[in-house]
Amino acid sequence: MTPPRPDLRHVDAWVFDLDNTLYPATCNLFREIDSRMAAFIREELGLGPDEARRLQKDYYVRYGTTMAGLMREHDVCPERFMAFVHDIDLTPVAPAPELCAAIEALPGRKFVFTNGSAKHAANVLGRLGLSHCFDEVFDIKEAGWTPKPHRVTYERFLAAHAVAPSRAAMFEDIAHNLKEAFELGMTTVLVASQADWIADEPDEKRPARPGEAYDYVHHITDDLAGFLRGCETAAGFAQHAKEQA
Repeated sequence: MTPPRPDLRHVDAWVFDLDNTLYPATCNLFREIDSRMAAFIREELGLGPDEARRLQKDYYVRYGTTMAGLMREHDVCPERFMAFVHDIDLTPVAPAPELCAAIEALPGRKFVFTNGSAKHAANVLGRLGLSHCFDEVFDIKEAGWTPKPHRVTYERFLAAHAVAPSRAAMFEDIAHNLKEAFELGMTTVLVASQADWIADEPDEKRPARPGEAYDYVHHITDDLAGFLRGCETAAGFAQHAKEQA
């Protein structure tokens, strides 16, 4: 029996994380960012590779991002950190015309909601061919440098763009980042991956794998474009009704 299509007819605000969500984690771009974070810590704090890596992941788990920990514990300038870690080669990211078409077909407004910078988002979206698909980018600076999964960050996003959580769907690769979205009333979609490097990340902060389940996740997929094409939306329902009339 064919499984039912995900029913997202109530959604008129589509909210997407950026890294490892709009591009596949298997392209390993985030490994490059991760390596740049460790290099920044080594240079900034004078630590060896192992200690820098340990501190990087400790801050990531405790504060939501490595940058938030560096700001809190070492008064690091966030703009300087962002400029360093996002100075990367984007060639691993391939254009995504199928995803572009799927996002364009969604009814309502579309947002990128990222713990990264607006500049990094613009660079990645340009590489993917998705720049024109989104109405707004809500980045870490607009969030007041407070990252997901802190509740205040979701509240700031919703208020800044007058998004009703009951009519919003949020797409994320990290399950923990969907918990507050779920509790605020958003529909949650977890984007899973088989990327090998996931095994090296802290369990509570790593990208999800296919087959995982969480009580605060409504849907899970390892094919974002396919999921969007296959879900029921208000536009698709109206078109179907018109064809049947």
